[in-house]
Amino acid sequence: MNQKYIISASPHIHSENSVAKCMYGVLIALIPAFIVSVFYFGLGALVVTATSVLACVIFEYLISRFLLERKPDIADGSAILTGVLLAFNLPSNLPIWIIIIGALAAIGIGKMSFGGLGCNIFNPALVGRVFLLISFPAQMASWPLPGTTGYLDAKTGATVLSILKSGATFTPEYSDMLLGNMGGSLGEVGSIALLLGFVYLLWKKIITWHIPVSILVTVAVFSALIGMNPVVQLLSGGLLLGAIFMATDYVTSPLSQKGMIIYGILIGLLTVIIRRWGIYPEGVSFAILIMNAFTPLINMYIKPKRFGKVVHHG
Repeated sequence: MNQKYIISASPHIHSENSVAKCMYGVLIALIPAFIVSVFYFGLGALVVTATSVLACVIFEYLISRFLLERKPDIADGSAILTGVLLAFNLPSNLPIWIIIIGALAAIGIGKMSFGGLGCNIFNPALVGRVFLLISFPAQMASWPLPGTTGYLDAKTGATVLSILKSGATFTPEYSDMLLGNMGGSLGEVGSIALLLGFVYLLWKKIITWHIPVSILVTVAVFSALIGMNPVVQLLSGGLLLGAIFMATDYVTSPLSQKGMIIYGILIGLLTVIIRRWGIYPEGVSFAILIMNAFTPLINMYIKPKRFGKVVHHG
C-alpha cells in the first residue's frame, strides 16, 4: 500500500458557499420587495431602510471594536442584512430615533450579547422588532397607507389583520394583497415580490423549501379548520417575509430536514393561534422567536443517522 492518507483538522467538506455569499444572496432576493416598498411608501421606505442599515452596521462595529475587543467583520453582510430585515418589519413613518433604538436592540441584544454571528439563539431583526413593538406600541401600530410617499406626514390606516382582529366583516382584494397595495410594514406588502425572492433563494440553494413550505401549508390548513380565510392569512401581515427570510436563518433554525419541518409546522400553528386568540393581530414574529428557543432541543432529538451506525432490529 503506497497510497498516503493526509490527516488534517476539520472541516473536511468544502463548498463554494461563504457567509458573505449567503448574506448578499439574501439581500439580492430582497430587492423586489424593496422596490415595491419604495413604490408604495416612497421617501419613508428609503429613510427607514437607510437608517436601520447604517445604525446596525455602526453598532456592530463599535461593539466588536470596543466592547468585545476584536476586529470588526462588517464586510460579511450580516449587519447589513439585519438592518434591512429590521426595516422591513417597521412602518415607513417611524421616527429615526426609534429606528436607532431598534437597531441597538437587534445588534446589541439579539446578536452581539451572545458573541456575534453564529452564536445568537434568536433572530436579531425580530428581537429588534419585538423590542420596539413592546416599547413603542403606538408608533409601531401606525401604518402608512400605500401611495402616501411622504415620511413623517404620511397618512395612516389599519392593516388587513387589524381590521379582521376588530371583528369587522372584511375581505380584501386578493390582487391588492399580491401586488402590495395595502397598509403594513415595508416588507409586508407585495406578496409576489417576496415569492420572487423565495424562488431566487431556492435557485441559488441558499435555503431549502422545508421551513417556508411547512409554515405556509400549516397556516393555510389550520386557519381553514378554525374558520379563517386561508388566502387572506397567507398573503397578509408578515407571514411570507417571516417564513421565507427570517425563519430560515441558518443560526437559529434546525439543522436536519425533519427538524426543519417540525420547526415550520410549530411556527405555523403558533402564528395562527396568536392571530386568532392573542392580543396582537400579527403573530409571526413571536412564533419565530419562540421556536428559535426550541431549536437546540429539536437539534438534540432530531438527528440524522450517523454514518456507519449499526441498527439492531429486535
